[in-house]
Amino acid sequence: MRYQISGKQIDIGAALQTHVKTEMDETLSKYAGRPTEAYVVFSKSGHEFVCESVVHLSTGLTAQATGKANEIYAAFDSSSEKMDKQLRRYKRRLKDHHAGRPQPVELSDAGSYILEPRDESEEAAQDTVNAMIVAEMETKIPSLSVGEAVMQMEIASASVLVFRNEKHSGINVVYRRDDGNIGWIDPRTSG
Repeated sequence: MRYQISGKQIDIGAALQTHVKTEMDETLSKYAGRPTEAYVVFSKSGHEFVCESVVHLSTGLTAQATGKANEIYAAFDSSSEKMDKQLRRYKRRLKDHHAGRPQPVELSDAGSYILEPRDESEEAAQDTVNAMIVAEMETKIPSLSVGEAVMQMEIASASVLVFRNEKHSGINVVYRRDDGNIGWIDPRTSG
C-alpha cells in the first residue's frame, strides 16, 4: 500500500508518520483486503489540528474522514475512528463486492472544472453563456456496478457520483434526491 502523509504549513515528524501507517494498516486490514493508496493531510485551523484522510480501495471505493482536536495525534485518531466506523458500516457490502471482483476497478481520466456562478440579471442580458472557469483539474471516473456506485457515494458522504456502468460502459450518475432516496441517471435507457 502506498502512503502519502503530508502537512499544510506544518512539519510532520517520522514518529507521526509511523503512527499513521501502523494505525491505518490495522484499520484497513479488518475491512479491506486490497487497499491501494492512502492520503493523510494535517493542517491547523485556529487552535485545532485537522486531519483529512482519504483511502482508495481496489474495489473502486474511496473512504474519506476528517478529524479535529487540540493535539495532532488526537486529530488523526479522530479521523481514524470515523474511517473505521464507515468501513465497519459497509463491511458486508465491501466483502461481497470484493469477492466478485478479481481485478481492481478500472479508472478513466476526465476533466473536472469549477465554474464561477453568474448573476441571473447578467445571464438574461447576454445572448450566450460565457461561464468563467475558476479551476481546471483531472479526476478519475471509476467503472462500477450501480450498487457499488451507491455504496461509494454513501461512504464518501457525497450528494452525487459520476461513474462508468460496468454492464454497458456508458457514463451514469447516482445522486441523493431531496426526499432522501437515491436517483440513478442512465442515458442509455432513455428513448
